[in-house]
Amino acid sequence: MKILITNDDGIRAHGIARLARAAREFGEVWVVAPDTERSAASHSVTLRHPLDVYPIKDFEVEGVKAFSCSGMPADCVRVGGLNIVPGGPDVVLSGINKGYNLAGDIQYSATTGGAFEAAFQGYHAIAFSEGFEEPHEVTDEYLPQILKKLLDIPLPAGHIHNVNFPQIPLSECKGVLYDRTVSPNMYYEDRYKVIEELDNGGLRYMVDGTPRLVAQEGTDFLAIIDGYVSVGIVNNVGYDLSK
Repeated sequence: MKILITNDDGIRAHGIARLARAAREFGEVWVVAPDTERSAASHSVTLRHPLDVYPIKDFEVEGVKAFSCSGMPADCVRVGGLNIVPGGPDVVLSGINKGYNLAGDIQYSATTGGAFEAAFQGYHAIAFSEGFEEPHEVTDEYLPQILKKLLDIPLPAGHIHNVNFPQIPLSECKGVLYDRTVSPNMYYEDRYKVIEELDNGGLRYMVDGTPRLVAQEGTDFLAIIDGYVSVGIVNNVGYDLSK
């Protein structure tokens, strides 16, 4: 199996290295990831500027062919699949993202954006996310078995697997819930606060979000709140689940 991996946290993020290390057990691994963070870039692609791609000779996972790209995660999937992986990949993995990609926030995510681009290109695609902070022991425990299960599950055109790992100690994790729907709620309730007064009456704002820990039964959001790994199938408008 030829596996292409990307993310939106950048080529040096610890999550992409952990995903590449786990993926080596299932085939040949290529990594093409942004040179710096591209969070919340959604499914954007670069059209009016060139893409600069460089080999990463000191990527921390041995045996993985790694490249940085000046574009977005979707660009990484495009150039990786069309120009870097010989014959194109069999599967594209996106992540492991630093921060959950679930509920209504999926539409902003460049992690799922990269996976949706892979689906658009006809590749089997899986997106992975976890909490911002430690511990990540649930991710590292369940990632290999979820990869083993999902890599062989066919998906309809335009659909991806979306996986979120809870940020809790392994001893508190209750297991894996499959077939989770996407919660219509937003994970973050956003507001903007003024951080500086500018010349000529201008104001400088910064987004300031707080988690809303309320979700419906059967959803990805509730699975995380309740201490489960959440796995669902999502289409490219974010709210439809194919079971």
